[in-house]
This record gives sequence, structure tokens and C-alpha cells, in this order.
Amino acid sequence: MSKLKNYISAAAAGVMSVALAMPAAAAPVKFDFWFGLSGDLERVVQTLCKNFNDSQKDYEVSCVSQGNYDAALQNTIAAFRAGKQPAIVQVYDAGTATMMLSGAYYPAGKLMSENGYKIDWNDYFPGIARYYATSKGELLSFPFNSSTALLYWNKDSFAKIGKTAAPKTWEEAAEDMKALKSAGYDCPMAINISGNESWQLMEQFSAIHNQPIATKNNGYDGLDARLEVNKTKFVKYVTDLKSWYDQGLIKIKSKDLGQDMVQAFAAGDCQMIMTSVGDHGTVGKTQKAGMNWDVAELPVYAGTERKNSLVGGASLWVLSGKSADEYKGAAAFLNFIHDPKTALFWSTNTGYIPVTNSGFEFMKSSGFYDKAPYKGREVAIASLTASEPTPITRGIRLGNFTQIRAEFGNQMQAIFANKVSVQEGIDNLVKNGDAVLERFEATYKGKQLP
Repeated sequence: MSKLKNYISAAAAGVMSVALAMPAAAAPVKFDFWFGLSGDLERVVQTLCKNFNDSQKDYEVSCVSQGNYDAALQNTIAAFRAGKQPAIVQVYDAGTATMMLSGAYYPAGKLMSENGYKIDWNDYFPGIARYYATSKGELLSFPFNSSTALLYWNKDSFAKIGKTAAPKTWEEAAEDMKALKSAGYDCPMAINISGNESWQLMEQFSAIHNQPIATKNNGYDGLDARLEVNKTKFVKYVTDLKSWYDQGLIKIKSKDLGQDMVQAFAAGDCQMIMTSVGDHGTVGKTQKAGMNWDVAELPVYAGTERKNSLVGGASLWVLSGKSADEYKGAAAFLNFIHDPKTALFWSTNTGYIPVTNSGFEFMKSSGFYDKAPYKGREVAIASLTASEPTPITRGIRLGNFTQIRAEFGNQMQAIFANKVSVQEGIDNLVKNGDAVLERFEATYKGKQLP
């Protein structure tokens, strides 16, 4: 027994010495990603992060929701000042100018090239890339969750008025609304007029009509840009919307009133709405049983040469002040997100659209758009690529734009409540919005947008 014990002890010692001689497996490099999505979208992001972590052993991303876009940006600013910023943060479209002027980022192109990744930046759809690019076309962040606005229309109610297609012009839409009203439909079209709807009603309308929001090519050419929507076709558009509202052809729907416009459309209560392609999945999941509906590009006024619509959503910024290893992890994560297979996962589970041509082609080849519930979402790509972006339709580069959107909501509500005329309300929007821009310019005095 003693010999056996000695043998076992010697063997154990040998195993231990070999184990001690072998290098320990390196722990994965950990880094943080903060984002502004919540609810179902937060769960999809967490799954995306898990998929990345499971795909390799070198890096581990920790993904933390900040609740909403505003909080994500403000919390990041505070964390950066304290030296506790994440490696990657999701920043919404309206925060792009602030990020560019902060200087607190690691440019996307530099990050990827310095970490050995070759990204075809021309693969990004121009209508998406230009919103987040410098005036020279350089992408400083990665486009991520992207959408654009579409017209949702009820095919069943349109069949009752002898129509098999959505209206292509606002003149045609007006006639369709009157016909729907005469056919007994109480709500031919629903809209909302809160600050959030600036994106649909003012920004998208202006883009597809090639009308400026502000001077200096919507702010791309300087911080001294000022609003000019009180001098464009937007005035006629709001005048028409108000007229159609007064005639009962348009109803205002919002959560505050008990039913938002997406709910009103899905229930069959309202026959047309204008909202994000990101709501396509929601309508499909919550629609009235048996309801037939579809999506189309937003109408334009007759005689208009349609231009590309604007992208909505957010992009991913890599922040400065992190370690070389964290940057390697961030680059690997962004390369993973850039993969067309990830685009298919993302669009399948969220309703957002692919941001690259390769992602779109991969999804088409996979049959993604061939049948419900995804059929129709390709219309968003057609809208975003309706033209090569012009100096106006590439995007909006205005500081503190969230405040301007809020002012849009204030003035639209005043207009629809008959407190001010259309022209007076839009003049007020410009006056108050310019004050916001003046403060932003003063904050970054002496700086120039890249």
C-alpha cells in the first residue's frame, strides 16, 4: 500500500508541476456598450451581445440599457467627465452634431484599420451613411438601428372606394380621404403632432421634396445655420394638414388621448398613418384579425421630383480614453455587427432595416422579403435610395435638435388648437429654434464641424 501511495503522490505531484508550468488561459477582455433602447428592443440587443460573446473567447461585451436615447447621451457625457465612459455608445441621429464637436471619440475608420479589419465603407447605403458622415463623407461612427418613414394603408377600406394602390401624391391622398369619409370611415388618416413627429411631418417631408430645414445645407456647412422652414413647401403642407383636420379627414391620435396612431391603424380604426418602418412588426403582431394592409413611400406633391427620405435611428460611437485591448474588442464587436448574417438577425427581430447593400442582398437571397410578416419592408430601402443624396437630403446637422423638435410639437399643437395661424406658428418655430441654435453656436464658439 505504501508503494501505491508513493506512486499516486508522485503522479499527482507530476500533474501539478505540469499544470503549474502551463500558462493559464487568458481571461477575455471585457468592455462596455451602452445603448438607449428598452423593452423588446433591449432584449434583442442583449441577445445580439450574447451571440457575439458566444462566437469567440477573446472578448466579452457587457451591454447596458440606459432606458432611452436622451439618457444614453447624457449619461455618457457625465461618465466621460468622471473617466468612467463605456467603450461604445449608441447615439441617436439628433445627437450627431454634439458627438462630432465633442472630440471624445475614436473615428470608426481609424479604429477598424488599426485593428486589422477591412470595411468597405461604400457598402453603406448613401442615404444612411451621409447622415452620420462628415462634410467630406467620412463615417465617424457605425450606422446601427436604422429606419425611415412610410405610409401604411388599409387595403380593405381602399377596396371599398375602388382603389388598389396607395396614393402617390398629396392631391391623390386628399381625394382618397374624402372618398373614405363618404364611405363611412370616421378616420381616413391619423397623425400625431408631438415633438417626436417632427421626424415624419417636417424632416421627412422636407427631404423627399428637397426642401431645406435650415441654411448652410441643413447645418453641414457651419454652426451659424438657422431654420428656414417658414419659407418652404412645409408651410403649404401644414396648411393642408390643418385643413384636412378641420374637415374631419384627419384625426389626431396619441397615447395621451387613449390610442396612438399605430394602435388606431392596427385596430382598423384609421385607414392611413405615416410612421417608421420599425412599426411594421408591431402592426403585424397587433392587427385586427383578417385585416389586409400594406406600406408605400410617403406621398409627395404633384410635380415633385422625389428625393431620398431621411434615415432615423442611431449609430455606434467608440469613445476615447480606453485601453488598446478594449479597442480590439470594440473593433471585433463592430465587425460582428457589420456581418450580413447579423443584419438578418437584427431586422428579423426588430423591424429595423439593413444599413449596407451587402446586408440587404443577403436578406433578399434568404427570402426575407418574399412573404409576411416581412414583405413590404423593402419599400424603406427604395425610399432611402430614391435618389443620390443632395446637400439637403443627406441629413440634418443642427445642434440641440431635440429641443427644436420639442418646439415643433409646441407650435403644431398651437396651430391645430387655433391659437395661432399656420404661418405664425411656423414663424414662432423658426424664431425659438434659432435661439436654440444660437446658444449651441456660442457653446462651441471657434469650433467647426468636421
